[in-house]
Amino acid sequence: MRRRFKSYVIEDLEILDAGSEGKAIAKVDGQVLFIPFGVPGDVVDVQITNKKKGYMEGKIVQLKKGSPYRIEPVCSHFGVCGGCKWQIMEYPQQLQFKQKQVFDNFKHLGKFDFPEISPILGSKKQYYYRNKLEYTFSNLRWLEDEDMALRDTGIDLEVRGVGFHVPGKFDKVVDVQHCSLQPEPGNEIRMAVKEFAIQHDIPFYNLRSHEGVLRNLTIRTASTGEVMVILSMTELSEHTKKLLETIQQQFTQVTSLYYVINNKLNDTISDLDLVLYAGSPIITEKMEDLEFMVSPVSFYQTNSEQAYTLYSVAKQFAQIEDTDLVYDLYTGTGTIANFVARQAKKVIGIEYVDAAILDAKKNSKKNGITNTQFFAGDMKDILTSSFIRKMGKPSVVITDPPRAGMHTDVIDRLLEMEPKRIVYVSCNPATQARDITLLASKYDVTRVQPVDMFPHTHHVENVVLLELKNQ
Repeated sequence: MRRRFKSYVIEDLEILDAGSEGKAIAKVDGQVLFIPFGVPGDVVDVQITNKKKGYMEGKIVQLKKGSPYRIEPVCSHFGVCGGCKWQIMEYPQQLQFKQKQVFDNFKHLGKFDFPEISPILGSKKQYYYRNKLEYTFSNLRWLEDEDMALRDTGIDLEVRGVGFHVPGKFDKVVDVQHCSLQPEPGNEIRMAVKEFAIQHDIPFYNLRSHEGVLRNLTIRTASTGEVMVILSMTELSEHTKKLLETIQQQFTQVTSLYYVINNKLNDTISDLDLVLYAGSPIITEKMEDLEFMVSPVSFYQTNSEQAYTLYSVAKQFAQIEDTDLVYDLYTGTGTIANFVARQAKKVIGIEYVDAAILDAKKNSKKNGITNTQFFAGDMKDILTSSFIRKMGKPSVVITDPPRAGMHTDVIDRLLEMEPKRIVYVSCNPATQARDITLLASKYDVTRVQPVDMFPHTHHVENVVLLELKNQ
């Protein structure tokens, strides 16, 4: 029988680094120790909670000496909701560790030469930068220590809540009072919906038994000032109709109000019929003189201002001329494709999601762009040798794959096409390094530019320019 691990405490341990998933790193007898909510430079007592092959896990039980980079978190829910894990670290140091993350992945996982990495481009806004948040209703919210103490005194607590899932607890939700990620009226709408639902006794969803009415509240804001609200519920009743009417009347900023009936066991709504209750079916984002339509299930970079920074870097790296045929792989709703189209002879966008491709076509039409063509389907199935022969070999490729990176078949097609430049935009420098290694037989990495899209998290976007050897 395997012996059960017995927890123990190590005193006066110094935090050395910031690592993956937002966890801090220390070392014990040469072994790596991952610790949440630590800042490099902290001296702490750590309880070792788990030992695995090659590393350990622990949690801080006492902060002996705070790092010079440690600051007080702005959010009252810090450490419980699971988001913004680096909110206790000064922003310049966050950027420093994101830059290091790119360097470390390229150095240790990649097998290619790369130039000095350009200084990371930080976000002008460190708070209230997100344009989309999704909240979950729960009939039994997460009770924090103060709540438990109050309950022990016999006080009748309100246990319903609307907020974010507690990490590792699928059925527990932090009742968010104020979130510093999205600009108003996001917080105001959430609190008004919660108050109305409690007053009118509309049942909040039970995440275990799958009973209740109110499930999710999605709020999207745009740089144009337009706001979209999507209310997910299990039935449309007189009370929920009244709730929708109240949102419409109380918040004139809401230009697009939807509801969706979801009786599935999961919260995804992209496969359901979304009903427009009031207003416009879309909200509009602007980038330079371009307008992009955002529908309820559209993907749009969640930091609008930094999306412009990111795409500007990609366009600069691409060096597109009016004779260039450009392929935009994993085009989404065609934001990059439309953003660069006026510089190119033609842009071909490919994306897996049918609805996204419809949005991409609409965005081209809305902006009077006539030199784009979009295709929906699995990238490795669409981007074949016959497709390339039919559409023509691109001189420039822009690729922005999901976190898992590119399929090896797609990489093979890139090597076969031999575009003079590949601009690789990635939200995961580890898989980016893996893919670039496979391209290194024909391509040199000539520029690397990290961009911070998500302050107070460990996530980093990275743009790489690859140029064909011996052109």
